[in-house]
Amino acid sequence: MTPQSDEDEVWRQIVASFNDTAERDSADQPWPDSENLPVEPTRRVVKPPEEDLAAAADDDDSDADDDPGDEGDDEDEGHFVPPAPPPLPKLDLPTKLAWVALFGGPAYLLVAAMASWQMEGWALFTAVAAFIGGFVALVVRMGDGPPNDSGWDDGAVL
Repeated sequence: MTPQSDEDEVWRQIVASFNDTAERDSADQPWPDSENLPVEPTRRVVKPPEEDLAAAADDDDSDADDDPGDEGDDEDEGHFVPPAPPPLPKLDLPTKLAWVALFGGPAYLLVAAMASWQMEGWALFTAVAAFIGGFVALVVRMGDGPPNDSGWDDGAVL
């Protein structure tokens, strides 16, 4: 037998067993038993009724004088409230005009097409030119350098 005929035979076996189903024994658990995690029962947190909370608060009043920083806010423990985001930067007039042109030109064309308005050549040209001009103005004003307040350290060097 030649090596080519062995490869052909192996290929025929692969093609013949293409539609066969896999054995279910190996598919049930593809890893060893030593890697299985033990099943732990589900833990539940039960809140006491409101009356019990009020009674517990009355009992703890004597202890509250000892530690004034502890207010008993157990519900807020671990709860993160993010700070308010900083305000958006104020835009100058050319940037505002560029955004209006970028969205205004296609918006006019869309409204005119939906309303079946008769559009003249100068209106089409103005709308397309406004879109292209707004895009170019925003890209040119974007800048490609680091911010001026970044200091001498530009971050990690790899």
